[in-house]
Amino acid sequence: MITSDVIIFGILAGILGVLFFLRERGGVWNRVFTFVPIILLAYLIPSLLVSFGFIDVSESNLWPIAKDYFLTAALILLTLSIDIKGIIGLGPKALIMFFTATIGIVLGGPIALWIVGQFAPEIFGTGGADAPWRGFATLAGSWIGGGANQTAMLEVYGYNIGQYGAMVAVDIVVANIWMAFLLYGAGMHEKVDRWLGADSSAIERLRTSMAGFTERVARVPTANEMIMLAGFAFAAVGFSHWSAGWLSYWFTNMMGPEAVLASKFFWIVVNATTIGLLCSFTPARELEGVGASKIGTVFIFLLVAVIGTKMDIFQLGDAPLFMAVGLIWMTFHSVLLLTVAKFIRAPFFFVAVGSKANVGGAASAPVVAGAFHPALAPVGVLLAVLGYAVGTYGAILCAEMMRAVSGG
Repeated sequence: MITSDVIIFGILAGILGVLFFLRERGGVWNRVFTFVPIILLAYLIPSLLVSFGFIDVSESNLWPIAKDYFLTAALILLTLSIDIKGIIGLGPKALIMFFTATIGIVLGGPIALWIVGQFAPEIFGTGGADAPWRGFATLAGSWIGGGANQTAMLEVYGYNIGQYGAMVAVDIVVANIWMAFLLYGAGMHEKVDRWLGADSSAIERLRTSMAGFTERVARVPTANEMIMLAGFAFAAVGFSHWSAGWLSYWFTNMMGPEAVLASKFFWIVVNATTIGLLCSFTPARELEGVGASKIGTVFIFLLVAVIGTKMDIFQLGDAPLFMAVGLIWMTFHSVLLLTVAKFIRAPFFFVAVGSKANVGGAASAPVVAGAFHPALAPVGVLLAVLGYAVGTYGAILCAEMMRAVSGG
């Protein structure tokens, strides 16, 4: 059994390298990773290594490093690339469907928890770190923003890490059932658009404009630019931690140590997201041209791999009530999306990408967008980055409503 953090981190990085090497080869691997998302394997493989006793992380320090450095830097770099004008240029229907998807997750959580609680009151829990609503807060973070927001909610609400594997398993199973449906719909989107009564000519304009945008921004970064990017990112990480300490201290004195606003990690996440958003309106946004979001994605996958070492995939069978909440939750999300799309006659492309920009984020939204046309994959990234920005706030709102439903 391997216990050295250096060796374990090397194994995790090697796993990610092999996964992305296989995806780069294309061919049959494109089909494999379309139906078995690469982020699922980034969770699953490290989990299996732990579950079968190949590595031991019981005394590992990788988790503090991942959440303090990788998570904070990823939030800053991914929100830095937001192009507000570009998002508006997608048209109102794209944004309507994106925020409908967000609302579906925010409201779906407490509704699903309440429904299951009518038949199984034990789902409300008895309080403390084991309270299920705290675990579902991590699910809200994942389904609004992605891995970074999921991890943020895990730390903010202090869910028992020993039970976290069950929540991750629900996340993987339920989200990928919905993704399979979206990919199937992408293959027959003309029929779905006719049922929705949508005008899909906007998709053609998007395809042309996004293909041109990709060509315009592509360039090879210099060493100077990469160092500037790293300097900006980690200076912002440092400031997020420093300012979070002061804010946590102030709110602890005002509201007590149990308040969400008293959590230092809460303010680290909020400050990092806010810094990225504010800088997206400044010349610092030009750092996207040298790969800000790409480096942010690297941090996300390293974070995901480390989280994978803390989950036990075999807990899925021990949490049928969690699975029931997840399925009802996603059903509410999907029904709301299709209802609104039918009402405003939005193309299925906006339904699919708006949903995956929330439920999956930058890891899977481009996959779904690319299923319509490869040139449209950046649209998925654009909306997914918006998901990272609103994920922190939306997940906190959802979590507080689930806390109220649970009587906690």
